Amino acid sequence: MRRRLGVRVLQGVLATFAAATFAFICIQLAPGDPATSLGEGVPESVRASRRALYGYNDPMLTQYVRWLGAVVQGDLGWSSAQQRPAAAVVMQALPNSVLLILPAVALAFVAGSALGMWQAVRARSAGDRVTSTLVFVLYALPEFWVALLLLLLFSGIWRVFPSGGMVSDWYPYLPPVQQLADRLHHLALPCVVVALFDAAAIARFQRDSMREALTQPFVRTAWSNGLPAWRVYRRAWRASLLPVVTVLGLLLPMNLLGVIFVEQVFAWPGMGLTLFNAINARDYDVVSACVIVGGGVIALAALFTDVLRFTADPRLQPHSDTSGVLPPSARAA
Repeated sequence: MRRRLGVRVLQGVLATFAAATFAFICIQLAPGDPATSLGEGVPESVRASRRALYGYNDPMLTQYVRWLGAVVQGDLGWSSAQQRPAAAVVMQALPNSVLLILPAVALAFVAGSALGMWQAVRARSAGDRVTSTLVFVLYALPEFWVALLLLLLFSGIWRVFPSGGMVSDWYPYLPPVQQLADRLHHLALPCVVVALFDAAAIARFQRDSMREALTQPFVRTAWSNGLPAWRVYRRAWRASLLPVVTVLGLLLPMNLLGVIFVEQVFAWPGMGLTLFNAINARDYDVVSACVIVGGGVIALAALFTDVLRFTADPRLQPHSDTSGVLPPSARAA
């Protein structure tokens, strides 16, 4: 297992380097530079001095070597749009994204896994067909449309939740308990939007994997031994977790930079919105820093997924004794 985790770390480092290099080249090839994003009415001499200051007139290879040397030393560059280190910009947005993504993915896993298991147990019934259709429809809807709809209903018409932001204006003057309640109040709507789409994906994989698990010999053996239904379904659910855990490991890094529209609708200052604003401002170093941090999160998510897979199915562990996961009758045989 240690060797596998070491390979995962090496793959994560190489993937992060490749993604950051690709992002650097793409943004360099895009028309314009940070000097052109200063707006109208700025003298050309000011733009020229800005290009000379940051080295934007140098060849792309020279800029890449300079950028790579700084990254190796831990310097992610300088934000030309915000006039502060790019690492500070990313580190300010990263906790906001984690605060949104982790509860959303946890909620999606619980809801999607429960729904998928329910569908698998009642496969091809009327309830299964209805819920499958609803899951497909939900998964096909644009995220920003669902976010705007919930915002209109629960902030515009009924005024149950705030319309955006992470906290209220009077947040610093509230006691700790009310500060927590205020933050959760602002987190509710964007968290539900992200969780809805993730739950739709998880439910589909859980349903198919659970249906396959229910056809395995150990399930038939459990039924013949007279085990209660809830114990049989629990064993089948655990055996069906591997594809779901893999999807879960993909959703974590995808949501880090992939919920841009949700963050825009709810004015949530996360990584996706930071990357979007940096691309519009041609803020090269912030774009590269976002990709590097995102690649690091992908590597950590891969390690986390492997650990969960080994926990869910001990048979994946090398030199492991698999007799403990078999039914009693199968072990006796």
